[in-house]
Amino acid sequence: MPSGPTAPYPHPLHRDEGEGPAVVLLHGFPDTAAGWDTIADRLVAEGYRVVVPHLRGYHPDTIDPARGYGARELATDALAVLDALDLDDAVLVGHDWGAVLAYGAASLAPERLRGLVAIAIPHPRTLRPSPRVAWSARHFLTLRLPWSAAFVRARGFRHVETIYQRWAPDWEGPARDACVAAVKRAFGDPRVLDAALGYYRALTPVIPRELLRRIDVPALLVGSTHDLLPGSAFDRSDTVLTGPLTVEILKGAGHWPHREREERFVDLLLAFLADLPA
Repeated sequence: MPSGPTAPYPHPLHRDEGEGPAVVLLHGFPDTAAGWDTIADRLVAEGYRVVVPHLRGYHPDTIDPARGYGARELATDALAVLDALDLDDAVLVGHDWGAVLAYGAASLAPERLRGLVAIAIPHPRTLRPSPRVAWSARHFLTLRLPWSAAFVRARGFRHVETIYQRWAPDWEGPARDACVAAVKRAFGDPRVLDAALGYYRALTPVIPRELLRRIDVPALLVGSTHDLLPGSAFDRSDTVLTGPLTVEILKGAGHWPHREREERFVDLLLAFLADLPA
């Protein structure tokens, strides 16, 4: 695979292929950059330049002991990908933590985004506390505990299997199994597992004000009916995302709707990309 820049975003890239408008695909937890491969292939074939970084910490060469995993740092990570590749702008497509990075980047520098695609995660400003949300998000506490790394690593990373079963109960087959196996291989490096958990340890209830601005860029939000958060969690999205907005809730999918309903997701994504201003 091509190698990425050494600064300011010291990430080897999983992929940087194709020609045309740039689309950056950002993975989440527990996942790896390889989870985008089949979608990336389709985008390249359709005439886009596709960049797939490892999120910082998910590859040993991306770990920077001097840099934390706070909300603003994550937002600037996404923009640093564009800087490192000399891209004036791009469409950011993010799943789970990748969606958090994309929202943050859009808040800090909306002029750098031709479009924003967020998968499975509504904008934080639109969420409202409830018993269901608290129960669904209990992993945010579990993964912050001092013994969380040992907990995830126990019994051959059984917790990774548990997460996939709980978060995407109807997803079965080789694609799902390949994702689980890739995560286990990545987390087999203690440095990577510690970094992935660092995202959760760095969470605070106070979000920097500059990350809570209304976002005036074209956006596509993709949720599902069997995820941790109900599809209704996206209902208030237009209070924060004030540009052209499309919200799609994919029936029967769980936390990985872009993989569980991949053909439908790719159709939605290509239509969204085609409608963006040149």
